[in-house]
Amino acid sequence: MNSPNPTHNAHAQSWVTSANVAGCDFPIQNLPFSVFRRAGSNEAFRGGVAIGDQVIDMAQVARTACLDGLAQAAAENCARPALNDFFAMGPKAWKALRHSLFELLEKAFYGPKVDALRGCLIPQSEVEFTVPTAMGDYTDFYTSIDHARNIGKMIRPDDPVSSNFQWMPIAYHGRVSSIGVSGQSFRRPMGQAMPPGASAPVYGPCARLDYELELGVYIGQGNAQGEPIALADAEPHIFGICLLNDWSARDIQFWEMAPLGPFLGKNFCTTISPWIVTMEALEPYRQAWNRPANEPQPLAYLDSPSNRAQGALDISLEVLLETDKLRAEGKGPARLSGTSFKHQYWSVAQMVTHHTMGGCNLRSGDLLGSGTISGPGEGEAGAMIELTYGGSKPMPLGNGETRGFLQDGDAVILRGWCEKHGYARIGFGESKGIILPAIGK
Repeated sequence: MNSPNPTHNAHAQSWVTSANVAGCDFPIQNLPFSVFRRAGSNEAFRGGVAIGDQVIDMAQVARTACLDGLAQAAAENCARPALNDFFAMGPKAWKALRHSLFELLEKAFYGPKVDALRGCLIPQSEVEFTVPTAMGDYTDFYTSIDHARNIGKMIRPDDPVSSNFQWMPIAYHGRVSSIGVSGQSFRRPMGQAMPPGASAPVYGPCARLDYELELGVYIGQGNAQGEPIALADAEPHIFGICLLNDWSARDIQFWEMAPLGPFLGKNFCTTISPWIVTMEALEPYRQAWNRPANEPQPLAYLDSPSNRAQGALDISLEVLLETDKLRAEGKGPARLSGTSFKHQYWSVAQMVTHHTMGGCNLRSGDLLGSGTISGPGEGEAGAMIELTYGGSKPMPLGNGETRGFLQDGDAVILRGWCEKHGYARIGFGESKGIILPAIGK
């Protein structure tokens, strides 16, 4: 973990004027990464960095004389169709590139290198994105105690939280092939479910389709098989964070999860935001990670002074729902809930450490899901099943519609941002996914 540096200066502004607009997700203090190309073209996908309403074409940067040394080598790896090789270079290279771009983008900076960088900008409105890494694996965690309690009360009212939850970050291995970027549309899944009171399951389209508000964590440098990552060493293995929607077919999920974990209830779609906000950009928004004294304390391998001091991240999050009717009426999406990642029971570093304790080797570009992010207050639940108590108390959307679970045509939008007195506001963009009718009925 690092101390704030000049890239966190709240007063810094860019010659890209859109980056200086209040409320902008991508000011000069952010500089998140993605993989893109011009929309509708046959161009190769390549790495990009957001500044205001523009994207810096890193393939073009690599061909100019903007950068030198380690920053230039990093830019060359960013010019590729996936960011894995750039991630594998490690924190020194990540910092060199980000700091060099920051310097060239500053308002007071001028000269031939700035002129060359100006020629590398493309409006974000003219591009399309793809999944930014060649993912070898995707693991989804279950790390919000408020989510666990809310779900558990519906299933096991007398014992809502499983005995292992407070001792380790629980997870399951997800499906890489169905991960897509914001704007993704997908078919309502088919599957088996056991209706209440029935003696045999039925096959058909999911009747209890849900979203899960999560963050995605990208592994920067991996570890060798059989060599665990200690908690004190976990942070340098993390490149950055995106938004993640772990779509969930609740009726299919609850029927199949005895005795093993999620399968068809989860593997049909996961939607991520295209932009990866670096851990360095998130540094000012760290907070102390606390565990109530009357609850089990982490085992030694999951505990450290640095994690206690600043293992939590205060990332504000919200979920919005856009229905066919709202679109037809020309109205904006309805807000369903909002919370902060700071409430999560296990930190990102603890997830990485626990993942490797048995000898598992993480690889550059792998993705971890944080698990549903729910807060302790009313309206802070990160899934519809919590907000509507299993669909029994549908939510009003403000236009006469209600939702117990999601319907065909619905679009779920996740948004995230960080703000703190004395620092610039930085954002994550959005993750948006649209539900299409099932096929194969």
